[in-house]
Amino acid sequence: MTLTVATWNVNGIRARGDEVREWLASARPDAFFLQELKARPDQVPEALAAGLGDYWLAWHGFGPYSGVAMGLRREAFPRQPRFFHPDFDQDCRVVAAETEGLLLASLYVPNGGRDFLGKLAFLERLRDWAAELRADGRPAILAGDFNVAREERDIHPKERKPNQVGARPEERELLAALLGEGLIDVGRALDPENDELFTWWAPWRNLRQRNIGWRIDYLMASGALAEKAVAAAVHRELGSSDHAPLVARFNV
Repeated sequence: MTLTVATWNVNGIRARGDEVREWLASARPDAFFLQELKARPDQVPEALAAGLGDYWLAWHGFGPYSGVAMGLRREAFPRQPRFFHPDFDQDCRVVAAETEGLLLASLYVPNGGRDFLGKLAFLERLRDWAAELRADGRPAILAGDFNVAREERDIHPKERKPNQVGARPEERELLAALLGEGLIDVGRALDPENDELFTWWAPWRNLRQRNIGWRIDYLMASGALAEKAVAAAVHRELGSSDHAPLVARFNV
């Protein structure tokens, strides 16, 4: 069985509802994670909120920023999942699900530009949660916008600046600690020599078309599950968000 998992920061579900619906109809992922909804559940476009009958759905948002979502295809996950929010969730940044012996989570880490210490605190709690999952032996997929470039090569040379948020040592250390809890960065593991795996581009000077960006969106899987990953790709050509979808396939 092939399991297709996709994550996408849509930068406003109301502005890109049609794009998301068309993408889901075309890509047909078994599990999809969305971030930065910028909408309450009652503000999600009807075509998504009620028009995805082949998915179990969870919409988690409260207003003009943040917000996350998850959809699990009923054919791949026949048992109704238990959706929940871990206790460190703030500003509607985490939705998780337990189903078929698997834990999945859609994550939107704070940017940190206004509250850098708050971002570090969130990453610390996320690391601790991953440690708990590892201790329990639960296979997991954590995916979304982590707002941290893991390595220097995850920022295009033209975008690198001293001490910029998203690339500071404290952030990278916490991201490394998170991965150290038995998680694998699937995109990098499958394409270790590619220095152009960017997922976000500033919306000016044709940076996206020129692929001058940052890699800050990740799909992480626990070790045994990550070993079954057979493909991962950034779909830079899709959508008008400043992020691109990241899609991975697992043979499970």
